[in-house]
Amino acid sequence: MELRHLRAFLAVAETLHFAQAAEQLGISPPALTEQVQGLETLLGARLFRRTKRSVALTDAGRLFLAEARPALEQVRRAERIGRLAGRGERGIVTVGFAASAALSGVLASSVSAWRQAQPEVELRLQELETMPQLAALAEGRLDIGFIRPPVPLPDGVAMVPLLREPLWLALPAGHPLCASRDIAPSELADNPFISPDFDAGQGFHHHTMAFGAQGGFVPHIAHRGRDLVAVVSLVGLGLGVALVPESLRDCLRAPGVEYRPLAGTPPRSELAAAFRRGEAAPATRACIRLLRQASARLDATPPELPPVPA
Repeated sequence: MELRHLRAFLAVAETLHFAQAAEQLGISPPALTEQVQGLETLLGARLFRRTKRSVALTDAGRLFLAEARPALEQVRRAERIGRLAGRGERGIVTVGFAASAALSGVLASSVSAWRQAQPEVELRLQELETMPQLAALAEGRLDIGFIRPPVPLPDGVAMVPLLREPLWLALPAGHPLCASRDIAPSELADNPFISPDFDAGQGFHHHTMAFGAQGGFVPHIAHRGRDLVAVVSLVGLGLGVALVPESLRDCLRAPGVEYRPLAGTPPRSELAAAFRRGEAAPATRACIRLLRQASARLDATPPELPPVPA
């Protein structure tokens, strides 16, 4: 049995007129008759009772119609889904994200753009820190990750920047420097620092060390947190100070924490999207294309100039 047999049968069953059904299918009446007769031969049953003046379903035809109609509808649905999937408009995309990506608004804007462009793609989101995301990308357990560079990328993984923002200082409430409007690196030489759990030279460990170098000292990292949210919580406990991205200051008001800007031209933190090079899945490729477009707009934005001294 072929799909043409089902289409021919349904056209006749719905119109009860061979000439109209043939016109609907775009074939000649003799060709339609041949297809219906071929189906009846395959089934070993007459499906229509036909006279010169009328066409009617037999009992076998009515029973077959009840099964054939949903079967052909399922085929049509499968065809539609196949076409959507081929264009990247249907499928599953698994996304990892660092907590600070959600707090920055970058994750929300990316998900919104994906849903608008590909409403039938299923997004599965999972909170993971940067290094576990990169491992999952390399192993094929994750399709896209929102990470905090600088980090070494596994073979076959690429990234594009989505956000660059100045670093601020998170201080325990009551810290003497809370009285300052902005803070120079040299003023923090004797303070314990708190950093997210990155290896040396990576992520916010890199930013903290580079900040200390500007002030002529090597920061003492006294505590580490799982992520930036945990880091700010530790600052609130009075365990040290921490560098945080500006977006965290705007959305994370933790008890016992105050935020202050850094003097001069502060170092910048980057949030990026990571993905596999040569990704094969159409739905994921479509998401990556939108991320590349967002990154191109970021790179086209003129850099902010340092403030002019009064």
